[in-house]
Amino acid sequence: MQFPSMNRPDVRGVNGAVVSDHPLATAAGYTVLKNGGNAVDAAITMAGILAVVRPHMNGVGGDAFGIFYDGETGEVIGMNGSGRAGSLATPEFFEVAGQDEIPSSGPLSVSVPGAVAAWDDALSRFGTISLSEALAPAIQYAREGFPVSTRLASDIAGASEHLNEPAKALYLPASQPADVGSLLKNAALAETLETIAKDGKDGFYRGAVANQIADFLEGQGGYLRNADFRDHQTTWVTPLEGNYLDRRVLVLPPNTQGIAQLQLMEMAKSYDLEEMGHNSQAYLHTLIELKKLAFADRDRWVADPSFEKLPLSELLAPDYLRFRSTLIESVAAENVLSGMGTESDASDSPGDTDDGGDTVYLTVVDQWGNAVSWIQSLFGSFGSGLLEPETGVVLQNRGALFTLDRSHPNVVAPGKRPYHTLTPTMGLNPDGSFSFALGTPGGDSQVQSLVQILNNLFMFGMTPQEAIEAPRFRSYQDLRVAFEDRFPADILQGLADQGHLPNVVNGWTATFGGAQMILLEGSGTLTAAADPRREAYALAY
Repeated sequence: MQFPSMNRPDVRGVNGAVVSDHPLATAAGYTVLKNGGNAVDAAITMAGILAVVRPHMNGVGGDAFGIFYDGETGEVIGMNGSGRAGSLATPEFFEVAGQDEIPSSGPLSVSVPGAVAAWDDALSRFGTISLSEALAPAIQYAREGFPVSTRLASDIAGASEHLNEPAKALYLPASQPADVGSLLKNAALAETLETIAKDGKDGFYRGAVANQIADFLEGQGGYLRNADFRDHQTTWVTPLEGNYLDRRVLVLPPNTQGIAQLQLMEMAKSYDLEEMGHNSQAYLHTLIELKKLAFADRDRWVADPSFEKLPLSELLAPDYLRFRSTLIESVAAENVLSGMGTESDASDSPGDTDDGGDTVYLTVVDQWGNAVSWIQSLFGSFGSGLLEPETGVVLQNRGALFTLDRSHPNVVAPGKRPYHTLTPTMGLNPDGSFSFALGTPGGDSQVQSLVQILNNLFMFGMTPQEAIEAPRFRSYQDLRVAFEDRFPADILQGLADQGHLPNVVNGWTATFGGAQMILLEGSGTLTAAADPRREAYALAY
């Protein structure tokens, strides 16, 4: 028998499967399923733990998005759990503060965190356990501590200059190789989580916790006030859908970059990628150039649809995308424009700065066929760099993804949601039954990685684990393209001859995301896969 060359095996079961960005979260989600909980129960339990054990990537101070599949009815619904700008957030506010662009960190980068409301609302609609039960393991890890991993210690060290003094005091003692295996505790966060567990989302948005964070940010010169927290609400949305490789692929609408994924897949259908061959020079050049076209439209148009009329139907029209797909040439394009509207000065993607992909993803399928595809994030490493010491909450910097360009749909405004790179994905069979859930951290690399993985799986016949472990590329906003060091040198030289600027990245790094997947096979077997580029782990039974 020919065994695949992989770091890890595919994980298979028939009753349920869980996969997340950390083994402690995966183990807890598995326990929830084994104890009779459903997919949403397990997902929110894992989300709470990830908020503690991945403090630089996500947390109470961040945002979340999800896609939910009902195993009984086949219905699918999406959740937008992203927060909004405060009531003072106008271009004029930043100009008075002496800013000609929105800072990438600090108090002016903080938007209202949406994750806590997303947890509560998901459980209220679909769960069978209470928020208190779901958050119990997270509270325990925050109070009693969890073991510091090699990657966490390294990530803390890499972000040290970005942190305020309370964050440095809490996290820098866990930043050296000698600290690996020590227990990291956050007693203040444990108390905040207990308040949320007892009072639900109101315990975060309408009580002492919100007052403390709002006062802290105001004192730092930020624009968020208590009323901005009080006014926050989760939004339920209808996912966008595209057809690719005999699957109905579901993503979330703006303010996420989901349209870029649908555009890239639709344009890819104009080319015989399978005939080109997996990771051949022609295959790579085609995907890289098509990605530039999709991102040009994304960067020009993605914004909060509650504030701006976005031409979604036109941007996703097959005829438009077939035409766009004809625009790539044999040489790499450096400046690619949107195919609709006039160009804006704010066309560079802030997601390009999120090279490490400081985000976590998880997915669950339960014994009743319910499925969740869930992602949450602070955006940059430790978000804004601000830890509010009384609550233990690290605050996100997602507001940095707004622009001050008044002509751009994504211009900052009170109560507006910023552009988001987070892209949870779900796939259905043509008959509407569940096929897969897939996601990855990685900022701008999310769309690129997801399409590569789907091609690996459904075009080139790999297993989920093989599809995730196969070498990936990441195209940036110019001619630069990062490649994992497992690509042949002659392929990279050929791409360089076409005008690309290849950069070989050694090892299994976070630059290329950390994908996780659950696939429902035709036999009824659930196959889960976890990316060794991170500390993700999968379990099934």
